[in-house]
Amino acid sequence: MASRNQYRCICFAMLFILVTIASQATSRSLPEAAMHEKHEQWMARYGRVYKDIAEKNKRFKIFEENVEHIESFNRANQKAYKLSINEFADLTNEEFKTTRNRFKGHECSPATTSFKYENVTAVPSTMDWRKKGAVTPIKDQGQCGCCWAFSAVAAMEGITQLKTGKLISLSEQELVDCDTSGEDQGCEGGLMDNAFDFIQQNHGLSTEANYPYQGNEFQLQEVKLEHQIHNLRNLQLHNYYSL
Repeated sequence: MASRNQYRCICFAMLFILVTIASQATSRSLPEAAMHEKHEQWMARYGRVYKDIAEKNKRFKIFEENVEHIESFNRANQKAYKLSINEFADLTNEEFKTTRNRFKGHECSPATTSFKYENVTAVPSTMDWRKKGAVTPIKDQGQCGCCWAFSAVAAMEGITQLKTGKLISLSEQELVDCDTSGEDQGCEGGLMDNAFDFIQQNHGLSTEANYPYQGNEFQLQEVKLEHQIHNLRNLQLHNYYSL
């Protein structure tokens, strides 16, 4: 009798252990299943397709780590802003920087003339050019490594607004397609200095409306220059690194 009761106790204990293990496994699999579902939804939203299952699994792990970081950051609630999932959620920081930043750094040559405003001291501690109406809405360069073109165009848009009072979106695509004779090589990177030289030599830049951004390199197109730049040297470009 005693042995039968002992046997029942052992069976009950084993059953309890198995149920506990199964419950823990289920609780772990539920978040993982939810994460996989979130990844699938993200892929559908951004049209992401992987070459094989190995690549998909690799990208899922990166996606999962990024999502966990986002959720942890938002739970901490220590900043005035929140993070959210975007189209780069399956990239590491290094991959993101490699694909988005193709700026070709170089040593600056000594200035040949003095800086026009070097003796100006009565300047504000900060300046938000958006409030002055000199900054166009945020643009997206996509997977094309032409940050140099966006940087140069943003400067020209602001300068044009300050000089004419009109804020007009100019064409990054023209630089990507046409400014390719030197360091600037479309989606493979470039320099803002060379872009400024190109704009000056061609007496201006087309508008984005006439020459819209495509996020890729295309053949040189004949464009209409809506805004000519006649006196670019007055911008003191050799000093923009010290701003």
